[in-house]
Amino acid sequence: MSLDSDAILDRRRIRRKLTFWRVAAVMVAVAAVVGVGLMAVPSTRAALSGSGSIARINIEGLIRSDQARVEALERLEKSSVSAVVVHINSPGGTTAGSEQLYDSLVRLKAKKPLVVVVEGLAASGGYIAALASDHIVAQQSSLVGSIGVLFQYPNFTELLKTVGVQVESVKSSPLKAAPNGYEPTSPEARAALDALVKDSYAWFRDLVQSRRGMDAAQLDKVADGRVFTGRQAVGLKLIDQLGDEKTAVAWLVAAKKVKPDLPVRDYKLAPRFGDLTFLRTAASLTLQAVGLEGMARRVAQSNVAQAVDRLTLDGMIALWQPATSD
Repeated sequence: MSLDSDAILDRRRIRRKLTFWRVAAVMVAVAAVVGVGLMAVPSTRAALSGSGSIARINIEGLIRSDQARVEALERLEKSSVSAVVVHINSPGGTTAGSEQLYDSLVRLKAKKPLVVVVEGLAASGGYIAALASDHIVAQQSSLVGSIGVLFQYPNFTELLKTVGVQVESVKSSPLKAAPNGYEPTSPEARAALDALVKDSYAWFRDLVQSRRGMDAAQLDKVADGRVFTGRQAVGLKLIDQLGDEKTAVAWLVAAKKVKPDLPVRDYKLAPRFGDLTFLRTAASLTLQAVGLEGMARRVAQSNVAQAVDRLTLDGMIALWQPATSD
């Protein structure tokens, strides 16, 4: 065997050893990150066992149907916590998901004193969730309202004509799978959608009117789809008080006879491993170790997942977002 061949073999052996120890080191690091992360995440059982405390739950981002969240709220009903503070920072989501969350919070309120604190935003479906509480607190610059329902869908008819594609279908009736985005929306299909939206909107309006004690004139002022600042919302009866969590706790003490000076502890509704930062970090490290740097960067960019989540909302939505301009 030549000297060059021996050198090549030596380099290969060294490379294999380096790869082994590199992967081993990364796996140890991943295990350490996961262990520390799991210890840092407060367990639901620990939160439930703490009597003489106020539970803090957070409703953030897009709202959709979530059975795990329903079950977590049911466990909270049976817990020994003295009261619940619900922090909401959401532009809304699906109408059905918002209704599900509202119903869960109403059941929770029947067992525990409950108050809502609006952080930055409680609009559309987020405001539906807030209506479950008998008392809503918001900061002066929070945005509240957007009472309305939307059914939105793209129409690719002109684009398909441009590229020379025609989508054909055989349907049992004219309104089956309408609208589909591949053909102009017929007047009949548009009328059917309009009836759906109006029915859900009427439900939303009735909910606001009954929960906030408004007359017809007051309701008309706030139910046109606009959002209002916290300062405006007080006068319009959309919220009850300006303030923050301390304001909400003071209301619990005064109105619901909750003991003063109780600690407020976080209660995780549905801690999903995929949502935890330390697991994204661990996955990123592992991908880098095996040479997939591009995929590692994508895993670390959680905002991309949030954008995709917004695009996958199905059905009627109660959602607010600011208009964008070119």
